[in-house]
Amino acid sequence: MEMRTRILPKMLNSEVEEYLNRNDIIFVSVGTVELHGGYPLDSEAAISEAFALEMAEAADGLMLPGLQYFYAGATASGRGTTQVSVRQGIDYLLAIAHSLLRQGFRRQVYMSFHGPAMMTCSPMVRDFYDETGVPILYIDLCTQMMKSARGMVGQSAGQNAMQDFMKKFHGVTIGAYDKLGRLADVPLVTGYQHRKPQSCAAFGELFGLAAQSGSIGYCFAEHSDHMSTIDIPDEAARAALAAEGRAVITQTVKDLDPAKIVRQMRELEEYNRRTNEKYPWTPAAWNAGQ
Repeated sequence: MEMRTRILPKMLNSEVEEYLNRNDIIFVSVGTVELHGGYPLDSEAAISEAFALEMAEAADGLMLPGLQYFYAGATASGRGTTQVSVRQGIDYLLAIAHSLLRQGFRRQVYMSFHGPAMMTCSPMVRDFYDETGVPILYIDLCTQMMKSARGMVGQSAGQNAMQDFMKKFHGVTIGAYDKLGRLADVPLVTGYQHRKPQSCAAFGELFGLAAQSGSIGYCFAEHSDHMSTIDIPDEAARAALAAEGRAVITQTVKDLDPAKIVRQMRELEEYNRRTNEKYPWTPAAWNAGQ
């Protein structure tokens, strides 16, 4: 359906209410403000917002941006990084989710391109279901984009595939700003490519014992550890990277199939309803009956 905008805070209240009379889908981007090489501090927030907007356009949903002050992790050694604890982030997102449900958004999809976001988002969606009986979804965009990138690199393998993926990653970062109408926010930079291993590379075995940054606490000893940035010498190079990145975003969203995701969410809610009737002592059933 043609709409003036799908970005919730840019809509009139009457437009939101008109939408909620026919649908109940919202894509919520969860980002960070952190050290990010030659890119702006909110680059992972921008990527999450661009993906969420593309998903909303594909699934007739709305998009909620602006949630970008959460647990950053190892980049806390940069003075531009805003660090919020995991517990605080979970509580804040839970409050947002409860508000959205009261407003009428039963199908909520939380999306983040920030690796450690799973420590905030995954507990939140599980606790929310136990509290309300309403299943909401978290999509880890890092995982999904890597899946999509593997398909796009063709027959290349090993180190070549990883190099191809990293080139696409930089394009996605710049393409996200372009999708949001903020391409000029990406500065023209050189000198941010770092060809030496991360200072914490010796501890890779420890870091690999759990998902993403969930295994053990640490901070980067060198600002160059996050994020090595390819040279963007002029506006033409920036525009070319943006075009490549937007194509990757579009393809990744196509692979995700947003319409199928939101349809399955509705089907899962009905499945859960029957399950809770069968087992009324499950937390979701118990809390709904109080």
